[in-house]
Amino acid sequence: MKASNTLFAVSLSIFGAATLFTNARPAQTKPATFEGLAKPFLKKYCISCHSGASPAAGVDFTRYESEASILKGNDVWTQATRYLASKHMPPVGSPQPPESSRQELVLYIQKVLNSQCGLADPGRVTIHRLNRAEYANTVHDLLGVEFQGTDDFPNDDVGYGFDNISDVLSMSPLLMEKYLNAAEQVAEKAIVLREGDTKYFDPMDFKFPEGKFAHAEEQALGFFSNGTAYIEDKFAKGGHYIVKIRAYGDQAGPDPANMLITMDGKGLGSFNVKSRKFKDAEDFSIPVSIYAGPHKIGVAFTNDYYNAKDPDPKNRDRNLYVVGVSIEGPQEPDFAIPETQSQLLPNEPAPGQEPAAAKAFFTKFAALAYRRPATTDEIQRLCQYVPLAMKNGDSFDRGIQVGIEAALCSPSFLFRVETDPKPNDPSAKRMLNGYELASRLSYFLWSSMPDRQLFALAADGSLEKPDILVQQAMRMLRDPRAKALSDNFATQWLTLRKLAIVSPDKTTYPSFDDQMRQDMAQETKDFFASVVDSDSSVVDFLDGRYTFINERLAKLYGIDGVSGDQFRKVSLDGTPRAGILTQASVLTVTSNPTRTSPTKRGKWVLEEILGTPPPPPPPGVGVINEQEASANVTTLRQMMEEHRKNPACAACHARMDPLGFGLENFDGVGKWRDKEGKFPIDSSGELPDGRKFNGPTGLTTVLLGQKDLFVRTLGEKLLTYALGRGLTASDECVLDGIEKKAAANGYKFSALVKAIVLSDPFRKRRGDSVTE
Repeated sequence: MKASNTLFAVSLSIFGAATLFTNARPAQTKPATFEGLAKPFLKKYCISCHSGASPAAGVDFTRYESEASILKGNDVWTQATRYLASKHMPPVGSPQPPESSRQELVLYIQKVLNSQCGLADPGRVTIHRLNRAEYANTVHDLLGVEFQGTDDFPNDDVGYGFDNISDVLSMSPLLMEKYLNAAEQVAEKAIVLREGDTKYFDPMDFKFPEGKFAHAEEQALGFFSNGTAYIEDKFAKGGHYIVKIRAYGDQAGPDPANMLITMDGKGLGSFNVKSRKFKDAEDFSIPVSIYAGPHKIGVAFTNDYYNAKDPDPKNRDRNLYVVGVSIEGPQEPDFAIPETQSQLLPNEPAPGQEPAAAKAFFTKFAALAYRRPATTDEIQRLCQYVPLAMKNGDSFDRGIQVGIEAALCSPSFLFRVETDPKPNDPSAKRMLNGYELASRLSYFLWSSMPDRQLFALAADGSLEKPDILVQQAMRMLRDPRAKALSDNFATQWLTLRKLAIVSPDKTTYPSFDDQMRQDMAQETKDFFASVVDSDSSVVDFLDGRYTFINERLAKLYGIDGVSGDQFRKVSLDGTPRAGILTQASVLTVTSNPTRTSPTKRGKWVLEEILGTPPPPPPPGVGVINEQEASANVTTLRQMMEEHRKNPACAACHARMDPLGFGLENFDGVGKWRDKEGKFPIDSSGELPDGRKFNGPTGLTTVLLGQKDLFVRTLGEKLLTYALGRGLTASDECVLDGIEKKAAANGYKFSALVKAIVLSDPFRKRRGDSVTE
């Protein structure tokens, strides 16, 4: 089953979704069956819309006649059950089933779908390109280079809420060009050409822009008329160089042969070449400061002379001969070998030992870069750049530099590759090998390559043992690199990346600026990291009575005793704030530029906290016209109530708006308020099942009553992120296990991670299907 076709294969407990709106439990007196329960229900409440030539949403329930047919269409039934449980279906205005019948069908379908848990499909992950964050982190951990150029890369596409989903991480020609440029920059920083390196060019390396004024042979390049020849070279590093030209001439006439040296067409210096024989050729040196990149070094003969009538044959023709060119450098006063280079290449090899040194280097380097042992052929292809560079007059270091560039452009570096022995057989399931597991684990928790400890455990097979795999996951969560979960997972799960583009109105919210924007994001990332670092209960995300703020945020929140730019942990006791839902970052990204948005906030809670997103609005439904509405109503709440009078809007807004109204005391940037203009804020809410609450504290109580549903939703998000693929209906069983293991272990963050890394989808994969 194709993941992208499972548009609503949601990771939620079906019963849990139902209890969001009711606490009723159906009384079952005998086992339910398709004929006795599902078929009559469908006929009475669903078939009228979901049948015929053009069934609603393309779903024809007349096709399903048995439990076996439900299993074949499990993605459809997962979606249908979600809508049934959340009371989106049957739609408002249609006959509604008794609550007991609704619940009974929900539980029955859940039981049928879960009957396949023992035969769970581990799924498969498409070859996975490194996204921008993964690329930068991997380059840093591989070569010690802080690469900032990923901002120039095209934006990574997003799927299922994350930018590490393999199916959407394509490779465009533009991105490949960026990778080539990046590889040059990274290699230049990683391997600095040592002081005194010299490149040599012989006469055959010269090119002639026009005419036949010169002739190149192995011994010398002869100029027989005025003209210019040049060599081209790509300088890996900018700096100060010394250009040396060795030359001699046929002397005739009153003046010696004149030679002009140029760089990119501009004259550097002119020299009189007085020597007459090859063995007496002179060296002419000139310093030059250049930037990294391609350059042309030219040699010009400027004073040709010919007199056929001169009685001395040796004095009739003046010519210039260039024996060779050398370039020394860069010659920098602060030249130093980077620490990482000293570790990779501690010493230059002795003459004649370069091939062995190159092989030793690339054997180790390629295994790290490719995240698996490199093949003999792969190592040889990288090693070949060293003798090639030295043949062209470059140094050993330059050959290593070019080899690194090649490795960084290899698919084995740019992609996380998992090769199947039976790639076209969807029934061919297999365990991942140690190196594949190491990469899955490290890119899940660190957004980067495995470290040496993971590589060692992968090499001896230990990482494939469940207890070792868990031990490593726990070690990695304690490592500073686990900050990547805050930077990459949390910011996307909580939609914090939208902070970069939201634009609260300056007049309405004068305290908001770019610094406040950064502070808001930092608070939430620090809060998330605290839960991970302390291995606290993930329920803290809902009701944690603490946060991390600096003076600017403290003033926004009305909290005393905090000064300076530094973030510190503060208690929220005595305030109406708790967890992530009342943090300024979330409240800002769920608001409009000039006002709050109960609908956006309620929708955010349904999607990111409860995992029960509403369907898209029906066609033709507009937005609130505030100017028109203000003529008849006075508050935003009243505007929303007017909007809900539209039957097409009522069903979804009845779920979203009450949740959003619970946060109305927070304005569009998260500051507490008691009034909207001159009118008191009404932050009460009533859910479709009749439950009532008031304000953010009451909303938190409602959400805590659904903490299992929240934990399941968080498990869904983490599993999606860890696998790099969308979840399918077959993953529902895995989510059941994650939810149960989390509950049994105090809802600790580590419990979710353990359950994920031990799951079949994380440790296994299967072949592809021709229908996918």
